[in-house]
Amino acid sequence: MSWEEDIVMRDVTNAGLVVSDRIGREVAAQLDLEEALEASRYASHPYSTYPREWPPLIEVEDTWELPPVLIERYNSAGGEGTALCGIFPEICRAWASVDNALFLWRFDKWDGRCPEFIAEEQAICAVGLAKSRPGIFVEAIQYLLVLATPVELILVGVCCSGGADGTDPYAEVSLQPLPEYTIPSDGVTMTCMTCTDKGRIFMAGRDGHIYELHYTTGSGWHKRCRKVCLTAGVGSVISRWVIPNVFKFGAVDPIVEMVVDSERQILYARTEEMKIQVFVMGPSGDGPLKKVAEEKNLLNQKDAQYGARQTSTPRASNRLAKPSIVSISPLSTLESKWLHLVVILSDGRRMYLSTSSSSGSNGSAGGLAGFNNHHHRPSYLKVVTTRPSPPLGVNVGLTFGAMSLAGRTQTEDLSLKVETAYYSAGILVLSDSSPPTMSSLLIIRRDSSSQLSQSGSLGASARSSRVLRESVSTLPVEGRMLFVADVLPLPDTAATVLSLYSELEFCGFESSAESSEKASGKMWARGDLSTQHILPRRRIVVFSTMGMMEVVFNRPIDILRRLFESNAPRPILEDFFNRFGAGEAAAMCLMLAARIVHSENLISNAVAEKAAEAFEDPRIVGMPQLEGSSGLSHTRTAARGFSMGQVVQEAEPVFSGAHEGLCLFSSRLLVPVWELPVMVVKGGYDAAAENGVITCRLSVGAMQVLENKIRALEKFLRSRRNQRRGLYGRVVGLGDLTGSILYGTSSELGAGDRSMVRNLFGAYSRSAESNSGGTLNKRQRLPNSPAELAAMEVRAMECIRQLLLRSSEALFLLQLASQHHVTRLVQGFDASLRQALVQLTFHQLVCSEEGDRLATRLVSVLMEYYTGPDGRGTVDDVSGKLREGCPSYFKESDYKFFLAVECLERAAVAPDPDVKENLAREAFNFLSKVPESADLRTVCKRFEDLRFYEAVVRLPLQKAQALDPAGDAFNEQIDPAIRQYAIAQREQCYEIITSALHSLKGEGSWMEFGSPVSLAAVRSVPDQASRRKYICQVVQLGVQSPDRLFHEYLYRTMIDLGLENELLEYGGPDLVPFLQTAGREPVQEVRALSALTSATPSMGQPGAPVHSNQAKYLDLLARYYVLKRQHILAAHVLLTLAERRSSDGINVPTLEQRRRYLSNAVLQAKSASNNDGLVGSTRGAFDSGLLDLLDGKLAVLQFQIKIKEELAAIASGLEATPDMLESVQNGSVPDSRFNEDANLANAAREKAKELSLDLKSITQLYNEYAVPFELWEICPEMLYFANYSGDTDSSVIRETWARLIDQALSRGGVAEACAVLKRVGSRVYPGDGAVLPLDTLCLHLEKAALERVDSGLESVGDEDVARALLAACKGAAEPVLNTYDQLLSNRAILPSPTLRLRLL
Repeated sequence: MSWEEDIVMRDVTNAGLVVSDRIGREVAAQLDLEEALEASRYASHPYSTYPREWPPLIEVEDTWELPPVLIERYNSAGGEGTALCGIFPEICRAWASVDNALFLWRFDKWDGRCPEFIAEEQAICAVGLAKSRPGIFVEAIQYLLVLATPVELILVGVCCSGGADGTDPYAEVSLQPLPEYTIPSDGVTMTCMTCTDKGRIFMAGRDGHIYELHYTTGSGWHKRCRKVCLTAGVGSVISRWVIPNVFKFGAVDPIVEMVVDSERQILYARTEEMKIQVFVMGPSGDGPLKKVAEEKNLLNQKDAQYGARQTSTPRASNRLAKPSIVSISPLSTLESKWLHLVVILSDGRRMYLSTSSSSGSNGSAGGLAGFNNHHHRPSYLKVVTTRPSPPLGVNVGLTFGAMSLAGRTQTEDLSLKVETAYYSAGILVLSDSSPPTMSSLLIIRRDSSSQLSQSGSLGASARSSRVLRESVSTLPVEGRMLFVADVLPLPDTAATVLSLYSELEFCGFESSAESSEKASGKMWARGDLSTQHILPRRRIVVFSTMGMMEVVFNRPIDILRRLFESNAPRPILEDFFNRFGAGEAAAMCLMLAARIVHSENLISNAVAEKAAEAFEDPRIVGMPQLEGSSGLSHTRTAARGFSMGQVVQEAEPVFSGAHEGLCLFSSRLLVPVWELPVMVVKGGYDAAAENGVITCRLSVGAMQVLENKIRALEKFLRSRRNQRRGLYGRVVGLGDLTGSILYGTSSELGAGDRSMVRNLFGAYSRSAESNSGGTLNKRQRLPNSPAELAAMEVRAMECIRQLLLRSSEALFLLQLASQHHVTRLVQGFDASLRQALVQLTFHQLVCSEEGDRLATRLVSVLMEYYTGPDGRGTVDDVSGKLREGCPSYFKESDYKFFLAVECLERAAVAPDPDVKENLAREAFNFLSKVPESADLRTVCKRFEDLRFYEAVVRLPLQKAQALDPAGDAFNEQIDPAIRQYAIAQREQCYEIITSALHSLKGEGSWMEFGSPVSLAAVRSVPDQASRRKYICQVVQLGVQSPDRLFHEYLYRTMIDLGLENELLEYGGPDLVPFLQTAGREPVQEVRALSALTSATPSMGQPGAPVHSNQAKYLDLLARYYVLKRQHILAAHVLLTLAERRSSDGINVPTLEQRRRYLSNAVLQAKSASNNDGLVGSTRGAFDSGLLDLLDGKLAVLQFQIKIKEELAAIASGLEATPDMLESVQNGSVPDSRFNEDANLANAAREKAKELSLDLKSITQLYNEYAVPFELWEICPEMLYFANYSGDTDSSVIRETWARLIDQALSRGGVAEACAVLKRVGSRVYPGDGAVLPLDTLCLHLEKAALERVDSGLESVGDEDVARALLAACKGAAEPVLNTYDQLLSNRAILPSPTLRLRLL
C-alpha cells in the first residue's frame, strides 16, 4: 500500500486535534498535592486496598544477608560498639560502620566484595557521600566519602567504573584515601551530615551548629580542607574557642536529621527536641546558609489554613504518649508547588508544611498555568494540613478504611508505633513495632484506580474524584528497619526519561545539578498510569538489622499482566476494568498487546494475544453509543443531573473504551514532544542572528525509544487490520469499498468536511462547531444505528493510527538530522527559515503544511550532504533509510530529484565532455519525470554550469505546466484573481529561463550569488561567439514551446536585455502579433490592392498617442518587416513612429528623429516600388499613393525644422544681456522697447517648443508660425511647395516677396537683398512665374539701389541686381532679359529717366 493510501493529511490533522484535546485534559487532571489533600479532608475513606483475588501490590523480590565480614566485625565488638548504616543509591552501595571501620557492598546483588576502610582509632560517628567538585581531583574520583569521628573529618575518594559489557556503570567501586584532606574536628562530634547535588557538604554537630566542609586544590598557605561554622555568631565562636566544652552547662539541642530540597535550595534540620529549622542556600544553591524560620511547637500547631479541625480516629483516646517526629522529607515541585515539607510522626500521621505565604489552591495548579510560577522566598514554617495515619490490619479483610481488629485484644493499644519512616515521590514506608510478635512494614502509595463512591450528591462526587486515595500494604519483617532507599532507574532509562520530560512544565523538573537518575525518579510521583509505559517498576531496598530486602511495586499494568497469565475469570477482569475505567484498562491492554510496557521480562505471546482480545471485546470495553443510552456506565461516567430549568443537551456519540484507551495512550506517548519545539538554540540568543547552535531538543536515544514505542502501537493496529481481528480490524480491513460502513455513501456520513469531523470525533469537535458561526441545521440527524456508530469509531481510530505512523516518521527524520548535526545542515538557511525551524513544534511538523515544508527542506539539505562534492556517499546510501523510515516525508519524486542532483555533481567533476553531457542528460531525464517537486532555481544553475541549456529551458516550462495543468493563465473567462495567481506561478518558472539569458548577456552575472556548485566545478567564462551560440540555443528552445504566455515573457526579456537582433532572427511566428499588441497598433498584412493604394495607412489614425515603451516595440516591428522584405508594412510602421504623439509627455521624439523615421519610410516605399512583385498598374498606383504621401510629409517636416530653428534663433537673439539691462537702467534704451523684445522672445520660445512636440501641417506652419514671426524667407518656399494659386495676379506672393526684400534691405542694404534673392529664388525656380515675380523684384531692387546710391548710403554696382536675378533663375539669362525689356517698354512703370538709364 502506498503512503498516499496509508496517510491522509486531513485525517492526520483531525487526529491531531483529538490528541491536543486529550493532552490538555490530561494536564488539567494533574492535581497539586495540596488540592488532593484538601479534598481528602471530607472523605471518609482516604485509604483503600485491592481485592484479594488480585496479585499483590508489593512483593519481596529478593533478600540478602549482611556481609559476613560485617557480622564478624560486629560480633567481635561484643555488640557494644558504635554501629551506623545506610544506603548510597547514587553508587548502588550499602554501607555500615562498626567503630572505626566502614564497609561498602552492593545492595541490589551480592557480588562477594565488601571493601573496608579503616579510620584512625576513633569511632565513626557520621557518614556522607558528596559529588566531587570538578577541577580538584582526578577525573576518576567522581564522589567523595565523608567520614566524621570525634577528633577529625576525613575525605575519601570514590572511583566508579563500569563492567566489561558496559551496562552497569557502578560495577566496580574503589576507595582512594586522600590524606591531605583530613582535618581536626575541633572537639565537635558530628551527629549527621547531608550533601547537595552541587557537592556542598553540610554537617550537624552535637553542639547544635551546622558546619560546612570546604575543600580546594590548595596552594601556598591556603589549607586544602577546612571546616566552617554556618550558624554561630561572633560570641559563640569566641566562647567555643575560649571555654572548654566541659564547662558549658547550657542545654544543647543537637540536630539529628538534615535534608536538602535541591529544587527550592532549602535545607531543613530536625533537632532532638523536635524543632524544625529552615535555612536557605541562595537562589542557585551556592550562597551562604541563612536561617529563615524555626518551629518549636510543631506538634501543637493546628492546620493553619483549614481552621482547628482535628483528625479523629477510634484510637485517639488510647494514645498515652505524645507522638514524636520520626522523619522529615522535602516534597518535590512535581508533587506540589505549595507544600514543601512532610513530617512523619510516630503515630503514623503526616504533617504537610509550607515555607511561603503563597500556598493555597488557585484553581490552576493542575494545568500548565499553575506550574509556571517561580519559587517564592521561604519566610516561615507552618502546618497546612495533616494526613491521618493509615489503618491497621490492611491485609486482613480491609476494604475501604475499616480496621480489622483480628489478633488484637481490646486492652491493647491500637495506635501505630512508628520507629523509622521513609518518604519519597509519593511512597511512604513505615516501620511499625506495635504488633506483639513481629515488626511489620506499612507501605502507602497512591491508588491509581478510579472507583468512586456511588452515593452522595453531584458535588460530593466531583470532590471525590479529587481525593488523594492511597493503598496500604503490609509486610512482616524480622528485626528493626534501619534505612530505606529507592533503587534508581538505570542510567540509560534515566537519560531517556529526563530528555523527554525535562521541559514539560507540568512535570516540575527544575534546572539543577542532580543526576538524571534522581531527577527521573521523581516522575514516580505522578502515579503509575501516566508513567508505566516509560518507567520500570519501582523498587526500594530496606536495610534491617537482619539483612536487606528488595521490595518491588507492581503497577496496574503488572497486575493486569498477572491476571492474563493466571487465566483469571472474566468477573475479575471486569472488576479491573470497572476500577480503573474502560479507557485506562484498554490503554493497558494496548501496552501489553503491542509490548510497549517497560518490563524486566519479555511479554509472552499468550499474554499479548489475551490483551488484544480484551481490547477488542465489546463485553469489556463496551460499544459506541449515544450519550444517555444504557450500558455506558463502564465506558464513560457522565456526571450530569436533570433539572426542569436546564436546556436538554443534544445527544452526542460516546465511543467505547477501546477508542478511549487508544486516544489516552497515544496522547501519553506524544505528550513529551507534542506542543514543544523540535529544535533549540544553544549558546546564542537568536536563531535568526546565527549566533547560536541549532540542535534537536531531544537526544537521539530518547527519540529512538519514543519512535519504537509509537511504531509498536501502530504496527499492532495495522496487524489487527490485516488479520481482520476485532471491530477495528474487520471494518478497516474492508478498505474504501462502495457501501462500506467505514466510509459510507449516505448524505449523513459524507455531507462535507465539517459534518464529517463532527460525526467522526463527536465531543472533540463541539468547540470548533460552536465557534465557527456557521448555520448548521440544529436538528441534523445524528447517527443512531450500531453500524453508523461503529463506523464513526473505527474511522476515528484509523485516523489515530495514521497520526501515530506520521509521528514515528517525524521522529525518524529528526534522529537522522540530529545524527548529521543540524547546525551543519541548516547553515545555508536564511534568517527567516532558521527562525521558523526553531519555532516549529512537533505538532506542526506532523500535522501542518508548514511542518511538511520545513521537513522537505531538512530532507533536501540532508541529501545535499550526501551528494555534495566531498564524496560522503551516494543517494542510495541515505534514500533507502528515508524511504523506509519516513516515506511520507521522502516521496518517490524526492528520490528521483536527488538522483538527478547526484548526476549533476558527477557531471561537474567529469573531465570528458561526452561523459559530462550524458550525465547531464540523465539528470534531465530524472527531473522530467518530477518537474513539480524540483527546486529548479538551484538545479538549473547547475545545468547552466554544464552548458546543458535544453534542461534550463524545458524543465521550468514543464513545471509551469504542472503548476497550471488546467491552463487558467490563458482563460480570460475565470475569476481574475485565479488567473493572476496562475500567471504568477508560471512567471516564477519563466524567471529561471530568463535568468540564464541574463547570465549569458552580462559579464558581471557569471558568478551568481549562492550558486551550489563547488569551486572545482566553477565554469569558465565563454567568449562572445559562444555566448551568442548559447543565447540562440535558449531562444530557439523557448520558441519551440507551445506556451504563448512564455513567448511573450521571453520576447519582453530579450528586448529589455538588448537582444533585438537575436529576437528578430529567431523569433517565432507569434512575434509579429506580439509586437503589434505591445505597440497597440493592430497592423494588418496588406492583402489587397486597395490597401496598397490607400493614402491613409492601415494602422489607424495618424498621430495617435503612443507610450514610449510601446515605441520600441513598433521600432522592432519595423525592423522585422525590413528584415523580412515587407517594405510596405515597414513604411506604415515607420510613418506611425514619425507621427506619434507621446502619451506621457516624456521621451518625446525630436524632429530629427521624426525626419529619420520618415526618410526610412520613403526608402522602404521606394524599395517597395522597385519590388519585382509589384508590376504594371500596381506599381503606378503605389507610386502615386504612399510614396507621394511620404515625400510630402518629409518636405513639410523640413519646413517645420527650419521654422523651429528660426524661432529658437529669434528667442536667443532677444534674450536680455547684461549690457542691455545696463542700458535700460541708464535710460539709453526705453523700457517699452525692452518689454516688447522680452515678450517676443518668450512667444518665439513657446512656439518653438510647440513645434518640437508633434508634426504640423503646411497651413499651420505658414499661418501660425512663419507669418506671425515675419519669417519671410521661408514663406515663398512654402507657397511654392503648396502650389499656391489663390489669386490670378498673385498679390500674396508679390506682397510676401516685397516684405522679404524690405526686411533684407533694412538688415543689410541692397547687397543683403541680392543675397536673399539668390538663396530663395534658386529654391523656387523654375516655376510657373507666379512664385518668382521677376518684374516686381527687379523694379523693387533697382529703385532701392538708385535711392541708396544717390543718398550715398551704399555703393551699388550697375550689374549687381541683374546678377542677383540671373542667380535666382539658376543662370537662365532669357527670363531676366525679358523682365528688363518689359520694364523698359512700359513708361508708366518707369517715369524717371534716371531709373530708366540705370535699367538700360
